[in-house]
Amino acid sequence: MKVLVNDAIAESAIEMLKSKHDVTAQFHEKEELLNIIPEYDAIIVRGKTKVPREVIEKGVNLKVIGRAGIGVDNIDVQYATERKIPVVNAPMSSTVSVAELAVGHMISLARHLPYADKSMKEGKWDKKKLMGNELMGKTLGLVGCGRIGAEVVSRVKAFEMETIAFDPYLPQEVADKIGIRLTTLDDLLENSDYISIHALLTDETRGMIGREQFEKMKDSVYIVNCARGPIIDEAALVEALENGKIRGAALDVFANEPPEGSPLLGAPNVVFTPHLGASTVEGQNKAGMTTAEQVDKVLSGQQPDFAVNKEIYNP
Repeated sequence: MKVLVNDAIAESAIEMLKSKHDVTAQFHEKEELLNIIPEYDAIIVRGKTKVPREVIEKGVNLKVIGRAGIGVDNIDVQYATERKIPVVNAPMSSTVSVAELAVGHMISLARHLPYADKSMKEGKWDKKKLMGNELMGKTLGLVGCGRIGAEVVSRVKAFEMETIAFDPYLPQEVADKIGIRLTTLDDLLENSDYISIHALLTDETRGMIGREQFEKMKDSVYIVNCARGPIIDEAALVEALENGKIRGAALDVFANEPPEGSPLLGAPNVVFTPHLGASTVEGQNKAGMTTAEQVDKVLSGQQPDFAVNKEIYNP
């Protein structure tokens, strides 16, 4: 079978695929991709490559689409499902990596670490200006509490934080098991000292944190987003930061990436990272190998373990 790896994945995953299939590992822009995709039985991507309907339509031999990571918003899953093409991913590959980054951002905000580093390098000694806060005793509100949210919970327990969550899809017994209190979004916004976003990007969650939601937050709140940029209304976030409605924010994701020319870049009290959530050696190795294994299963006539559109197999 012919496999196209159109984004960089772990070399060990490519070698595994090469031992069984004819593999091309090279990035192609959209127009070139449209021309060559008819040759391939499978395509593996990360976040850079988009797999819209028109690419899938051209992929007349496509038997599987692999996403080396968690989110599949760069793939037209609905049309792939119509074509009976499984979309497989690696849902647990970057769970720990993203959770650790979210907690790292919380610590950076609480203790002003980026600003302290910058001022020291400028020859300053701004000790009095950089008074921080402890995480102990604070309330962390999770917007979405799937695998990554649960990993965040396990880590902040060491800080003796209280954790609440808004997740209408999380069963009460699971919340009880990981030790969180499920609540409404309004209650979370009103009572959290830190808010961390861990929801999937859907029509329901797009823009769910906007002006109305910022108005309900404490003036002292910090907000962290290591999920998807469009979940937060960026214009509303800039306003909240500029007028002091919230204390600060840490963002790993943006509505447009990279966020060139975004007003966010000039907003006060923001810590930025360039979508590093899954960017760890361990996370990328797991993502690449898991996805390669899932693609190989489909090409070998087996049912994959991690099909996003599993209804293909269980109509």
